[in-house]
Amino acid sequence: MQTLKEEAIQLISQMPEPVDIDDIMYRLYVIDKVRKGKDAAGKGETISVEDLKKEIEQW
Repeated sequence: MQTLKEEAIQLISQMPEPVDIDDIMYRLYVIDKVRKGKDAAGKGETISVEDLKKEIEQW
């Protein structure tokens, strides 16, 4: 498994030119959220679809 730094370097190096800092930051943000989600799911820290729907309806 790649380290976060290795994954970030690979991601940035594969982005087409020209690229701006906002694009880089957004992609790094998405990677961070996906990693955290996978970690949480692996630990069983999930909620049911019904509970998620209830949370969304409260907004």
